[in-house]
Amino acid sequence: MSQSDWNEPEKGQKTEVTAEVMQKVSPTVEDPAIQQNKLMQTWLMETLKEQRRGRRWKLFFRFVRLAVVLVAMAIFWRSAHQISGDIETGDHVAIVNVLGQIGEEQEANADSLIRGIRAAFDNSGTRALILNINSPGGSPVHSGQVYDELVRLRHENPDVPVYAVIRDMGASGAYYIAAGADEIYANRASLVGSIGVVSAGFGFGGLIDKLGVERRVFTAGDNKAFLDPFTTMSDQQAQFWQSVLNETHQQFIKAVKDGRGDRLADQDEVFSGLVWSGEQAVGLGLIDGLASVRQVAESKVGVSRLVDFTPELSPWKQISREMGVQIKALLSEQKLY
Repeated sequence: MSQSDWNEPEKGQKTEVTAEVMQKVSPTVEDPAIQQNKLMQTWLMETLKEQRRGRRWKLFFRFVRLAVVLVAMAIFWRSAHQISGDIETGDHVAIVNVLGQIGEEQEANADSLIRGIRAAFDNSGTRALILNINSPGGSPVHSGQVYDELVRLRHENPDVPVYAVIRDMGASGAYYIAAGADEIYANRASLVGSIGVVSAGFGFGGLIDKLGVERRVFTAGDNKAFLDPFTTMSDQQAQFWQSVLNETHQQFIKAVKDGRGDRLADQDEVFSGLVWSGEQAVGLGLIDGLASVRQVAESKVGVSRLVDFTPELSPWKQISREMGVQIKALLSEQKLY
């Protein structure tokens, strides 16, 4: 600062300091709260940019992975199906997987399972068939069809034994299928049994009456809508439906008794719908022992080579399933904007 910018005030003279002079003397000091707010805004903006950049790359790699899967399925699907028609010629143990719910729209449906079982029996290298079961059950119709086919093929091919191996669960309709095998094995912690039939629903008739809702159902036949949840079921209708379930239960019981014979314990609770552990199931005669798929193949058959005869899903079903998984993952992702 030059001398001309600053003159010593005379004694007793009032000094007036302008804002311009103060700014020259002391630089402006910004409020700490304002500085912190600016820093926070900068940090948030950079964080959002980084998250959006990472999300874009994640989406990119997911779609790349999906594309790779689709291309791989297109390349190998035909060759895989050609192999299943004329699979290995050497000795092997055929495997057919019974996984998940059993029913019409399920992977474990009667048509698919029977196709795999027949292919296994038709192959000259098959020394035994193992049903690899991990299922809570499902349709008694589909289960009964697979059971009947197993019994028929066993009689026609007595030299090819059939074993069922239960993994986590072999209950209800899944055990129905297992009963068609020569022998059944499981893990000591597997859940086995549930020999019963269930039909569940709700009755909302009283609720809609309270809400003042008028239910309009037109039928030809007095009992056509007796299972409608908004229609009151009479005692006669309830007795009839129970008789249908009882008949289905007896069909299930007969199949198990025919399949297991005198190995079954003479206890009514075996057919009560209860489910047991693998260790308990051995004592009840529901299974023949504790073993895995490979242990059964090596110890019972003497062949360690396993060949999977389970029919694969069509390529379109595989594509739709993979796309469903990817879309679900995208929709469930946490987003911050």
